[in-house]
Amino acid sequence: MSDEPNRGIGKELPERAGAPRAGASDDPWTRIPSMAPAAPSAARPDVPPAGPRAGAPLRTPASGTVPGRVRTVADPAAAGPVGPTGRTVAPSPLDPGATRDPHPIHRTLREEFPLTYDPLLRAWVLSRYADVAAALTDSRFTHGHRPGDPPCDEAHVDIGVAALGAVAERTAYVLARRIAERQQADLVADFCHWLPAGTVAAAVGVPYRDMMRLVRGRAAGALAGECGGQIAVREKALASFLANVLTDPDQVAALRDAPAGLVARAWTESLRRDPPVQIAVRRTRAEVKVSGGTVPAGASVALLIGSAGRDPERFREPDRFDPFRDDADQLTYGSGRCPAVLLAGLEAEFALRALFTAMPRLRLADGFRPVSTGLITRAPRSLIVRPGG
Repeated sequence: MSDEPNRGIGKELPERAGAPRAGASDDPWTRIPSMAPAAPSAARPDVPPAGPRAGAPLRTPASGTVPGRVRTVADPAAAGPVGPTGRTVAPSPLDPGATRDPHPIHRTLREEFPLTYDPLLRAWVLSRYADVAAALTDSRFTHGHRPGDPPCDEAHVDIGVAALGAVAERTAYVLARRIAERQQADLVADFCHWLPAGTVAAAVGVPYRDMMRLVRGRAAGALAGECGGQIAVREKALASFLANVLTDPDQVAALRDAPAGLVARAWTESLRRDPPVQIAVRRTRAEVKVSGGTVPAGASVALLIGSAGRDPERFREPDRFDPFRDDADQLTYGSGRCPAVLLAGLEAEFALRALFTAMPRLRLADGFRPVSTGLITRAPRSLIVRPGG
């Protein structure tokens, strides 16, 4: 499964040393701004120069010196966190190594730089849960298309939940039975890659033989609408969900025959801990006070969904996958009803039921541990299992 399968995600990101070049498809929520160096412009007073002179604090006419800790660069080519020399530079979510493990960078941003301007993203960066959650719904921020938000919810007034559930269940069982007799399988390639597309195909009456040709990519939106067509995001979310469950034998035992309510809680917990979309971009309509200072009006703002979901100020033991936690929440989807939100939850529930029914002894292959990768979207590339135990 590709790291960047979504429409427009990272379309304008250039290649950087130590980081993979993002794909050229479209983002389901928003578009990451160009990372090419930008010269100062009178028409864009909110954006400071991408390359400040050595030791100079980033400033904007709208807000003065960057709030909180001053970001200075003694050597722009070697910018990093606070070092022995006392240099104070915020790390970037796009720094080398972030594709494998962004969490140390997110931790530094939450703790020391809750508001900072990132020249690579050409955007202000918010990393704490309170700020990110507010920005996703605050009217002072422009809103991208996040499934389940009120504007999206209002567009879907007649959704056949029972029919969607039947389609998701049938598709999941067909796929599970196809891999049950194998000695080894990759659930990302053989199951997660097909279930969201297959559900949409069946729901709109596309013949199975034409499913991947017609349903994946731009055709999905034409067939199932903007929400139902967000197949790649659901693929990644499902891969992370199955990885979280199968990595812990105790979770396998707890969820094998769990009621729908517990499976739904586990799904929410996986979206919190390992969201498929890591960064969403918004723009401010007015000045907004956040942790660490004020974001100027008309500014691009990068919301670190992945960082917010692991904020210890909001969640106890945030790095732990715990379907039983009483402080559960997620920011991938809004709380409303729409095809993407409903389909994602139904696919997660029936995926578990179908896999454990067809393969009661399903487990990870010996020595295999899922590894998530990706900067803008994130999920395991593979999930190698032994269907027969």
